[in-house]
Amino acid sequence: MKQKQLLEHFVSLAKKLGLRIVQGKGDFYGGSCILKQDKVIVLNKLKPIEQRLRVLAREFADIDLTGVYIVPVLREYINEKGMDLFEMGQAEKP
Repeated sequence: MKQKQLLEHFVSLAKKLGLRIVQGKGDFYGGSCILKQDKVIVLNKLKPIEQRLRVLAREFADIDLTGVYIVPVLREYINEKGMDLFEMGQAEKP
């Protein structure tokens, strides 16, 4: 599956879960934060799409997605990439 399609699936999943994905420019890696009691995932538009997808996978891997329908290829990506980052100790590092 193409990376842009994966990104679109992440955006759809975020909407389904009531999360916002914000893309901005700056000197930051990306991740999640709470803004006025709403969970927001921030992505750096200046970073390659591969890095933005890894940030999304890491953030969604940290959410209980039990009982939520997710396109199978996206669930597989979250399980592989999201957990890889935690196991490698890179969840907090750029």
